[in-house]
Amino acid sequence: MRREPAVAGQFYPGERVHLEAELARLVRKTGPEVEALGVVAPHAGYMYSGAVAGEVYGRLVPPEVAVILGPNHTGLGQRAAIMSVGTFLTPLGEVPIESPLAEEVLARVPFLREDTLAHLYEHSLEVQIPFLQYLNPGISIVPLCLSRLDLEEIFLLGEGLAEALRAFPQRFTVVASTDFSHYVPDRVARQKDRLALERILELDPAGLVEVVAREEISMCGVIPTAVMLAAVRSLGARKAELVRYATSGEVSGDYEYVVGYAGLLIW
Repeated sequence: MRREPAVAGQFYPGERVHLEAELARLVRKTGPEVEALGVVAPHAGYMYSGAVAGEVYGRLVPPEVAVILGPNHTGLGQRAAIMSVGTFLTPLGEVPIESPLAEEVLARVPFLREDTLAHLYEHSLEVQIPFLQYLNPGISIVPLCLSRLDLEEIFLLGEGLAEALRAFPQRFTVVASTDFSHYVPDRVARQKDRLALERILELDPAGLVEVVAREEISMCGVIPTAVMLAAVRSLGARKAELVRYATSGEVSGDYEYVVGYAGLLIW
């Protein structure tokens, strides 16, 4: 299975030379590099969220393998969908799926399903891959597309992922792909997103799920982020850093209907 790009030429440049130039502009080293167990990065078009994603990836020691957790925006396929064989294609070339690791995760999580349909048109994972290729052209990935998991399942998946990674010999990073508040005034986005960010910085997956529900924060990747937090906390993560927060208003000039973007490193 070769998963063809679904949003190349829309969310990011569709031609290699233009994509390489855009990544060179966006990926910035604004501080010391971190060998992070976990990353939170946004998945809007690079025009809007690429600067935030670029700053967080610019701080990341390039992994050999990236587990990418993204929300299911399309509604297609299984609610917990993994691909364990094949490749993902971007304008920078093909990225192989790390099949032994993916199969180990699949074997450890009873509700996880092998499913290509959930991944077919999903942009949340796809937009992360060129950044990862830019850091390490030889990278491999494990893609998981998630929706509608309860708290018990979030922790089961997080622990299953941690168990699989604990014995994995290569350097890895777990990437949670998410945007934060959607289509609210800038001041509301910043106020509400701060509450979610506080829970992420405390490495508190249950608290993140609770505050997002209670405050009605329209964070599309709350489940992938909570799974990532459960996994990396089990793997020994103790620190988190907010690299950058921004809203789409800073690009569009429209501060009445913004989307919030955050980049974080966890180690």
